Amino acid sequence: MKRIVILMLCLAAFTSQAQKKKKQDIEAIKAMCGCYEVKFNFAETFATAKDYTFHDNYRSGALEYVFPVEETKDKIALQHLLVIGDTMIIKHWRQDWVYENTDLYVYDKDNSWKYKNLPKESVKGQWTQKVYQVDDGLRYEGSSSWVHVDGRHFWENTADAPLPRREFSQRDDYNVMVRRNRQEITGTGWVHEQDNGKVLRKGNTADHLLAREKGWNTYDKVEESKCRLAQNWWAEKQAYWADVRYVWDELFASKKTLTFKKKVDDKVLFMKLFALQDETLNGDYDTSTARKRIAETIQSYLTSKVTLAAR
Repeated sequence: MKRIVILMLCLAAFTSQAQKKKKQDIEAIKAMCGCYEVKFNFAETFATAKDYTFHDNYRSGALEYVFPVEETKDKIALQHLLVIGDTMIIKHWRQDWVYENTDLYVYDKDNSWKYKNLPKESVKGQWTQKVYQVDDGLRYEGSSSWVHVDGRHFWENTADAPLPRREFSQRDDYNVMVRRNRQEITGTGWVHEQDNGKVLRKGNTADHLLAREKGWNTYDKVEESKCRLAQNWWAEKQAYWADVRYVWDELFASKKTLTFKKKVDDKVLFMKLFALQDETLNGDYDTSTARKRIAETIQSYLTSKVTLAAR
């Protein structure tokens, strides 16, 4: 009897500690919300070939508004919006954080993602960061633990991804970016640090590492009022993008390999979905009709048809 009581006390202590840790994780994830002055910096650091020509460093900056579009006890979805000047909003990337998630889509190469199931024991206490493109399509996903030690709070993971948009239309000498991402909360906001490998992947041969790259993206918090334009923009567009996420989620639930055409009618997917946004929101918005048209648009880019209800 005494042994059972001790076991129950140990179990209760472990559960309490796990809940405390999860609460810290959630606080760190939500600490990324707000209005930020963002600086994007990327520089190639070294190459495997002596005759490699290093590409110019990339620098950019903007205001960026980060906010939750979905929140449950095991999931927090953060949308990013770029604020350009006083008149323009650009829908940027989205990061979903899912607790003890076992379902991943792993990038292979050439615009193709493969479904992967993770064992439950391997993701205990971990969060999957699912990163999506501007059209809410796949980009990269990885599962790791948030670390809270010595006053620091960070999450780090390595995942394969397609070329970043800053190089997508500029280069064809590599086709996979192996990304080591670290997101760390700071006293003024947060930092997205990257150590990336630019890899050429062909058939069943070993990956060829072309060059490595350092990324240092800083998010420094500013007054929320500076992002008012983004807040107003989202209030007008959120119904449409909620339906876009709904259709994508239905597609991901198929757990099939997803391979996309680069262009249809000489247009990339985000161009068509943004045009559909303006069209469906110009008048009385109907979710059923919007989901059907969104599904038809996304399906037209798939190399293999996946049946979607999307009603």
